[in-house]
Amino acid sequence: MEFACLLRLCGLAALWSYCYSSPVSGSIIRAAQFNINNRPGMGNNGHISDTSKGVDSVPETLISSVEGNNDIRTKFEALCRNAQSSICSALEDLDGVGKFKTDAWVRPNGGGGISRVMSGGKVFEKAGVGVSVVYGTMPRSALRAASKRASVRGDSGNEVDGGETKFFACGISSVIHPRNPFCPTMHFNYRYFETEGGMWWFGGGTDITPCYLDETDLRHFHGTYKTICDKHDPDFYPRFKRWADEYFLIPHRGETRGLGGIFYDDMNDRDPEKLLALARDALDGVIPSYVPIVRKHMNDAFTPRQKDWQQIRRGRYVEFNLIYDRGTTFGLKTGGRVESILMSLPETARWEYNKVPEIEYGESSPEAQITRIFRNPVNWV
Repeated sequence: MEFACLLRLCGLAALWSYCYSSPVSGSIIRAAQFNINNRPGMGNNGHISDTSKGVDSVPETLISSVEGNNDIRTKFEALCRNAQSSICSALEDLDGVGKFKTDAWVRPNGGGGISRVMSGGKVFEKAGVGVSVVYGTMPRSALRAASKRASVRGDSGNEVDGGETKFFACGISSVIHPRNPFCPTMHFNYRYFETEGGMWWFGGGTDITPCYLDETDLRHFHGTYKTICDKHDPDFYPRFKRWADEYFLIPHRGETRGLGGIFYDDMNDRDPEKLLALARDALDGVIPSYVPIVRKHMNDAFTPRQKDWQQIRRGRYVEFNLIYDRGTTFGLKTGGRVESILMSLPETARWEYNKVPEIEYGESSPEAQITRIFRNPVNWV
């Protein structure tokens, strides 16, 4: 999820809109103006190619000693790496068979990433947890598009090379796909973004995607994150929950990808240490919010029909990630590490022509019941 993580991951979703809404000539469509560690190479097909280099051992840090808030940078990288380690360990313990494989890489001028992927587990068909650090430059107009605050204030950071702004981004992102259709998929990502000119912000979120409705599970998951948010600000949970429902909408289907959670971005309205603490608590909430649900259902019996429905819902997951997730599409067009970007996708999915659950299974079926909630999100706590 390296670059996918770091557009969605690093508060640059609006930047994607900027890069692909402006008419320009050439096949790269202005994405080349956004550079990771200066300009990457060009592949034979005329698109930007990946410049990452695999390494045999995981570096102690991916952060370079350059101008910036190195204290927050260092703390956030440590937070992400510690969370990656603890979450992977907890998932391995629950699975009992599957093990995460580690793949680390660096980039020539600083930064890099660590992908940890489990495939073929007993409980988890596929699970990935990625950490990335990125140094690069972007046009100041893109920065204004990426941040409402920059747009209002006209901030652009220190200009280099014709009005570009240097930036730093660090984040963690994960998607977990269980085998059993009664165990929900989970996604989370948390990130920190900073420009050389002094702008900075945090973003993040955790969301859940079940195929079958268990209201107790949803109250547990959302209740865990409401408690975490309330610890920092009682306005956070309702605000972040609504934001998640809006972001994870699949417009062409008229339904959400899953049943929400929390999502926030462009946050710098308080001391950075307080927002760092919010990210730490939210990451600490991943295992207690999710593992009890998986443990509850991982041995549930299921039918071929229920497995087919899981595959249909995974198809929706793929549609959102490849069509609407702005980080994924931008990363694929700007030389991101493809294996890490597509790590979020399930190993298997299914599409059937005109599959309408109310017609296929009946109005009172579990499949129709949860589909109605995908179309009309509800409050669980």
